Amino acid sequence: MKRKQIWLGAAVFSAAIVLFFMIMPALSASGSSQIKSAKNADTSRYLQLFDYVFSYVQEHYVDEVDSKVLYEGALKGMLENLEDPYTAYIDSESAMKTSLNDTTQGSFGGVGLSIMKPFVSTPEKPAYVEVASPIEGTPGQKAGVQPGDLIIEINGINTADITMEDVLSHLRGPAGTDVNLTIRRGKTMEFPVIITRAIIEVPTVKYAMMENGIGYLRIVEFTPLTPDKVQEALDSFASEGYSKLIIDLRNNPGGLITSVINVADKFIENGVIVSTRSRIPYENREFSASGSTTTVSTSIPIIVLINKGSASASEILAGALKDHKRAYLVGETTYGKGSVQQVLDLLNNDMMKITIARYYTPSGANIDKLGIPPDMEVSFHELTEDEEKALSELFNTTKIADFVEKKPDLTSKDAEKFAAELYKEYPVEQRILKRLVMQEYYRTHTQPLYDLEYDVQLKAAVDLLKKENVTKLTASTKTVQELQSKEPETK
Repeated sequence: MKRKQIWLGAAVFSAAIVLFFMIMPALSASGSSQIKSAKNADTSRYLQLFDYVFSYVQEHYVDEVDSKVLYEGALKGMLENLEDPYTAYIDSESAMKTSLNDTTQGSFGGVGLSIMKPFVSTPEKPAYVEVASPIEGTPGQKAGVQPGDLIIEINGINTADITMEDVLSHLRGPAGTDVNLTIRRGKTMEFPVIITRAIIEVPTVKYAMMENGIGYLRIVEFTPLTPDKVQEALDSFASEGYSKLIIDLRNNPGGLITSVINVADKFIENGVIVSTRSRIPYENREFSASGSTTTVSTSIPIIVLINKGSASASEILAGALKDHKRAYLVGETTYGKGSVQQVLDLLNNDMMKITIARYYTPSGANIDKLGIPPDMEVSFHELTEDEEKALSELFNTTKIADFVEKKPDLTSKDAEKFAAELYKEYPVEQRILKRLVMQEYYRTHTQPLYDLEYDVQLKAAVDLLKKENVTKLTASTKTVQELQSKEPETK
């Protein structure tokens, strides 16, 4: 039956759009407006063809056809044909709608990974699921899944051959149940990961005071609670006399635009925070700092940590602070999601999520598919092919898990000693091996907020704040727009 529904949906894909405009009271005004404004002959002819095909199939197809089948197939086909991963039809009973609702409500049962999936799959480039970022403190993050990892199988099912909706239905599930993933990292490294699902709480903010008066603020995601939580952290830092600040946006998948604007307003006294541009006049908007809510003095030097898991709203904050020369960016180029989506309720509790605008940093740059580069690039050790091979072999054993199970009170020295032993058989940088051992330990123990021994990006930020005039460095940086318009260097 599924194949029949898909075939029918494709055959009359556009025809159902006419039905959509006829039966959607909430959107009838905008729909009528668009049709009336479409004065060219091609548009009128296509609308007539849509209506004709829809009616003809209903009356002449060999089997009786449910209008809903045609409607759903048409919407899916139309929106997927835009080849925009952020635009989609969402069925009332689909896993995607469950995902949206659960995230809005603040918790859900799953693995805690923010993911993307291409629409088109080819033999040269299969449409595997890509991890945009693991959510802080979730089973996916604790299992060591990283931004940029490809999930090539879920419970033995090749992800290139299934839809995003199918992917979500396989990853989501009751807390306490397992899901088996096959991960591809780098060019050759593939390994299995078993993740036990848990209740995923939509996270917000974590913070702590470091040495030398440095406040460390990690913004995990932008929810309605984030601005208040950020202010709570800033108040705590102020009470302890902080003089420097690190804002960690790594692996932050984004969230609400209203939330990130309210957060940025705490650091920027005046001027544009972000603007949106669209074909729709009322979506062309500028969001500016108010000044009255600014709580961080310009005398406080700020470093923002970014990586390829920093996306959407986190890029808005990074871009705003960079363009206003309020922060120095350290790490890696961000993900590059510079578009704004709107979710509309349709028939029978189904939905449509559609890109309606692109956002621009204060300097006028759109970072979609480009990302924001750091002012100082700091990357983690890139594995060689031999190291990838060695790690693949290690991941396919239970040696680390067996060792940790025997060490309920594992210390840093224990992990370091075992890493040295592992190195003899699996020649990978010992710092990485030690991190893997500690990561396994943290599956069942509380993980510290930061790890200066392993985290080279955070350590670089701390060293800068200790040794350099970060305010002066920030003043000399280029805006996002200046970086984008920079002519390529000749060699």
